[in-house]
Parts: sequence; structure tokens; C-alpha cells
Amino acid sequence: MAKTVWTEDPGALLKVGAGFSLAGVDPSSTPGMDGGKSAGKALLEKGRAELGDLQERLWAESRYGGTRSVLLVLQAMDTAGKGGIVQHVVGGVDPQGVTIYGFKKPTKEELSHDFLWRVRNQLPTAGHLGVFDRSHYEDVLIARVRNLAEPAVIEERYGLINEFEKQVVDSGTTMVKVMLHISADEQKDRLEARLDDPEKNWKFNPGDLDERALWPQYQEAYQIAFEKTSTADVPWFVIPADHKWYARVAVQHLLLDALRGLHLTWPPAEFDVAEQKARLADEQSPVE
Repeated sequence: MAKTVWTEDPGALLKVGAGFSLAGVDPSSTPGMDGGKSAGKALLEKGRAELGDLQERLWAESRYGGTRSVLLVLQAMDTAGKGGIVQHVVGGVDPQGVTIYGFKKPTKEELSHDFLWRVRNQLPTAGHLGVFDRSHYEDVLIARVRNLAEPAVIEERYGLINEFEKQVVDSGTTMVKVMLHISADEQKDRLEARLDDPEKNWKFNPGDLDERALWPQYQEAYQIAFEKTSTADVPWFVIPADHKWYARVAVQHLLLDALRGLHLTWPPAEFDVAEQKARLADEQSPVE
């Protein structure tokens, strides 16, 4: 029977720490997991119920004055699997407690404010598991690669991001920052698959090839972002993503860890349970 447990804590293996090198991460590796695809999928299914339970506790807590929330930040090169994470990991919990927002090219209104303005407006409220499909990091990634801002402005943004994220954490939001690390070869295969299948043509964007041509520059931009914004309170996790099943179960593990760390309990009843049970037992059958 395939193993359905982690051999090592993936959180520790995937966390960006001192001396981290993105170039040293094998996108096809599966740190902490040696059971293969079947074991990974089984572990994903096994964790689904617990993730749903913990998220419901978080939601219930907010109904009784709780202020805590969780935010999953997803960054990646195109085709790395952000949508799959949303569907197969986050999609397993009650949607009433989930908010998902995808950051696109800034609008004129958004550009009229500081770069974090639109991000603040989408932060999860109490009780919610929020997901950012891309995020404020676009302002130090594509902005750096495409020279959309002066170098001094981009340099300043790293510090502003750290300050912003500390404020978010201090306000009661646990942040989980994830970069899905795909190889250039795997991306090519996935892009070709989109072009070969008429039912997937809609997923293909010719602009993806323009960004792909700048692969080395993006890898450098990510490396710099990790070095400057992976902090003790809000570290980055780089997840090898050539194997979709691994990326999904690894992200689920990180979310489970974050929610477990909140030590969530069900809110106590603000009424006499025994009294209400007695009332219900003594209730006359409704007259039809």
C-alpha cells in the first residue's frame, strides 16, 4: 500500500530561509513525500475533511466576535497551477467562508493610488480564508522585469511590503505566501497542451510567450523578492510544481498548519443548551 503520510515536514523543507537559492530548487522534486502520485492524492483527500472543519471553526468564531482570518498568497509563472490549487485545495471547504481575488493589470483608478491600495481593499475579513491569485508582488516582479517603475521605486517597495504584511499579521490575519516553482520545460509542455486541445485553447494567451522569453529575468526577480521579503513572521514557501499533485498537497499542508496554529475551538453556546433541548422535547406537534 502506498504511503499516505509525510516523511518530513514540508513546511520546514519548503520555507525560504537564509542562503536560499531558487536555482537550487528542482521543480520536479517532491520534498518530504516519497509515495508518488497515488499517495499524494490520497493524502490530499485525507486532509480535505480537516481543512473544511478548521475553516468552519474559523468562520464560526467570527460569528461570535472573532477577528482572525487566513490569507493564501499564490505567485507563479504562467501554467504553474494556481487555478488547480484554488479548485482542488481551497475548493474543498465551505464557500461561504472563502474569498478569492485575482489581481490583473491595474485600472486607472488603482494606478491613481499607492500600489498597496487595491490590495488592502481585498484583504479577507474576519472568519474568511482568502486567496490572492497573484498579488502585490507583481509590483516588484513584472514591474522589475518590464521596467514599469524606476529602480529606486521598486527598491522602496520591498520595505513597504514588509511593513504592510506586518500590519496585516498584527491585525489578526495569518499569511501563507507560496510560489509555485515550475520548470521552463514543463511550462512548454503545458502551453503546447493548451494549443493542442480545442477545449483548452481559451486558456492560452499569446502574451504568455512574451513573458516566457523573459524567464531568466523573472527567476532573478523572484530570487530578489525572496531575499528581501521572506521574514520571520511572513516567510515564503517555494513549492516544486512540475507535479501538480505534489503542489496541491503541499499547499494544503501549509494551510492546515496555519489553521492548526490558531488553536480554533467551537464557540460556546450563549444559552442554556439543556433548557432549549427540554423546550424542543416538550414542543407540541405543529398543526397542519
